[in-house]
Amino acid sequence: MNDKVTINRLSTGVPGLDEILGGGLPEFSFNLIAGPPGCGKTTLAHQMMFALATPERPAIYFTVLGEPPLKMLRYQQQFEFFDSAQVNRSVRFINLSDDALAGNLDNVLNCIVTEVQTHNPALVFVDSFRSVVLASETEGGSNSNLQHFVQQLGVLMTSWQATTFLLGEYFTENDANPVFTVADGLIWLRQSVQGNSMVRKMEIMKMRGQATLPGLHTFRIGAAGLMVFAPARVAVSAHVNEIRVPPGARLQMGVPHLDEMLGGGLPRGHSLLVAGPSGSGKSILATAFLAEGARCGETGVIAFFEQRPHRVRDGVIRGLIESGRVAEVDTQAADLSIDEIVFELLNEIRRLKATRVVIDSLSGFELVLAPTFREDFKESLLRMVAALERTGVTVLMTSELEDRYIDLRFSPYGTAFLTDAIIVQRYIELGSRPRRVMAVVKMRGSKHSNELREYTIDDSGLQIGEMLADQEGLLGGRPTRKIGAQAPPDHSS
Repeated sequence: MNDKVTINRLSTGVPGLDEILGGGLPEFSFNLIAGPPGCGKTTLAHQMMFALATPERPAIYFTVLGEPPLKMLRYQQQFEFFDSAQVNRSVRFINLSDDALAGNLDNVLNCIVTEVQTHNPALVFVDSFRSVVLASETEGGSNSNLQHFVQQLGVLMTSWQATTFLLGEYFTENDANPVFTVADGLIWLRQSVQGNSMVRKMEIMKMRGQATLPGLHTFRIGAAGLMVFAPARVAVSAHVNEIRVPPGARLQMGVPHLDEMLGGGLPRGHSLLVAGPSGSGKSILATAFLAEGARCGETGVIAFFEQRPHRVRDGVIRGLIESGRVAEVDTQAADLSIDEIVFELLNEIRRLKATRVVIDSLSGFELVLAPTFREDFKESLLRMVAALERTGVTVLMTSELEDRYIDLRFSPYGTAFLTDAIIVQRYIELGSRPRRVMAVVKMRGSKHSNELREYTIDDSGLQIGEMLADQEGLLGGRPTRKIGAQAPPDHSS
């Protein structure tokens, strides 16, 4: 016999929040939303309230602020989630600021009890609870009085089967306050300025009865309200694209002779890194990859991190985007986090049922990240590649490679091990002219060509030629040297 009590979980209506809460908000729980001024506490509360409230499950929002409630509502009405038709129907606002300023906690509690008994709400919000605390301290109230108030409020709300939220301005979680102990859930919002970047993060410090996702989770406040970005591994499970990969299936690259260099094409579901110096044709190869997919009836997603928006929409890519065969992920927002980028990519992959993804380029990708996320760029890149591969898509990434020839590195981040295949593009100097050459230096689980082939770029894209012959001795008796390399010393004199 199973005598366990089942706790119903409420969907918060905030994208990503249910995932980090561990499946939603426990019904009839007593919660605290805390954080410094301006971090989004009131916006989060309103967003959840309008998502959850119905005429059958009404909400009461007690304002204990020093400013008039109409002023607060004027700003909250700017968000898309605000529904004026629900006001005084599913949502009721009650001002308790006068009682709170008087510092009498008993009066505040009695007002809350009276309104709850009258309207029987399923959701109760008290904003800002910190105002009650400060008023009590001003009037000489003791900490035991405050603890009694909190405990009484918690017991009453639970007995009336109301899910309750107290909003409070707290700067650190070390603030001594009994509400931290009494609360069933503690949602902490943080914000910090790093350079010119504003980074907002959320932490579920406590949620009784369920396993939440540990750590700090970035969120953004936009016209639709808050959007929380769950870790990439969680986002994949929520947005996974069911792509069936037949054994041995390979994709064509759209560049003549490149497929044969890859051993018959790029294995479906693999990740490919195309590394090379500026102007070597990395983006052209990426465009050919997407165009070939469209020709074969496949859809794709591309994230540009370097090109300006007006240039992105030139040529072949413009046609693919406008025809709906390729989706472009917006990377123009400032202070991006890796989880936000993965979230946007997965949304577009799911929407188009895309099978090909291009990241152009990793160098620009690092630059658009907020400073705090650049510190862990290698780890972030690993999470992104792993998340995309789990969806079954085939990923092509480009990387700017400084044209140095004293060492043979394929990525400035030491991340070449993350990808299944690597194509390197380089310049050499031959006959007093710069020439482009490429080679496949890695192909996991498959044979591939080890030839170094010269290629050119024309109006039709990349044109790969024959294997580069041994040209030693053609340049005045000296070996052919790569552009940018030091010429050997001349001791002939």
